[in-house]
Amino acid sequence: MKKIYFDHSATTPLDRRVVDAMLPFYGENFGNPSSVHAHGQDAKEAIDEGRRQVADLLHASPEEIFFTASGTEADNMALIGVARQYEPQDCHIITSIFEHPAILETCKYLEKLGYAISYLPITPEGIVEAEALRQALRPNTRLVSVMAANNVVGTLQPIVELAQITRAHGALFHTDAVQAAGKIPLHMDSLPVDLLSMSAHKLHGPKGIGALYIRLGVKLEPIIFGGGQERGIRSATENVPAIAGFGKAAEIAGAEMESESVRLANLRDRLIAGVVEQIPSAYLIGHPVRRLPGHVCLGVGGHESDAILLMLLLNEDGISISTGSACSSHHAGQPSYILLAMGMDEERARGSLRITLGRFTTDLEVDTFIQALPRAVGNLTTPELATVS
Repeated sequence: MKKIYFDHSATTPLDRRVVDAMLPFYGENFGNPSSVHAHGQDAKEAIDEGRRQVADLLHASPEEIFFTASGTEADNMALIGVARQYEPQDCHIITSIFEHPAILETCKYLEKLGYAISYLPITPEGIVEAEALRQALRPNTRLVSVMAANNVVGTLQPIVELAQITRAHGALFHTDAVQAAGKIPLHMDSLPVDLLSMSAHKLHGPKGIGALYIRLGVKLEPIIFGGGQERGIRSATENVPAIAGFGKAAEIAGAEMESESVRLANLRDRLIAGVVEQIPSAYLIGHPVRRLPGHVCLGVGGHESDAILLMLLLNEDGISISTGSACSSHHAGQPSYILLAMGMDEERARGSLRITLGRFTTDLEVDTFIQALPRAVGNLTTPELATVS
């Protein structure tokens, strides 16, 4: 049985071209990039190239890209790095109740240190509204952090408008773009964003490598100390193979983004239409248009409490999907805080199916899913499964 992978918001399979770019740095090109001899300088050149490739994806300068071990670390660096420049009473931070735990848990940590945090509400379609931001701003607001695209429901936030409001107030704007980078255009030469987080494994690159874009002139206090790598912002010997892979993944994403986003949006819309036609009680969660090209979040009316069981039935058919954020899988069965924030009751907030498509998704796989999900829903009515559920 051929397996079908529909969980690209959790992670993506490595592109073979990325693997090929990484392999030399697991072999003959093994040097430490801080060394001045030839082996070290070969490694340093790979880092420089990877930095340039990631910068090109963002229409940024290589000097504005700082490599990290993950998107989570990049988020932590952004928030804590800004906050540490101020006394807690002089630093107010605004985020949304819709953010990834990498932001929300960092905000909880800063609150324990005495920093004031405001959490913006979202609409039932999963959008942070500009007026909510305007009302939340204070004279001592130093940073606003709103994600570019939500990991659970796929909605795209109006970060241009939000960033413009923030800049006019004199504060910095950060966006967690882990889900968005490489899938939608994010051009720093026209986008008024000061800080942006990325992760390679969300765009067919390797795990264990992320990046923080820091606009020239923006200052951060480091949160990791050591030998002064990454221009003192993030000390530690660089992960050269992963950086080479990240760079190649960014280069491919930039070159193929326009055509790939159209292809994925067409597959996404066909999947939604096919499921709703076969299962009239199925409904889309999140904004119908302002969403990532390959992202689908669905509920099945009357079967919200069976979401995990549906996932397991699909898994038996060789189809991998998620029932929410992979980063919160240890909370399986609990209501999603994302869906609760969108105004759903606890039962519906337990019942989302996240189906996310990627570069290697085919038409046949989508057609297979359109047939498999109604079959799985139908199987819920059998006596054995009704007892389990």
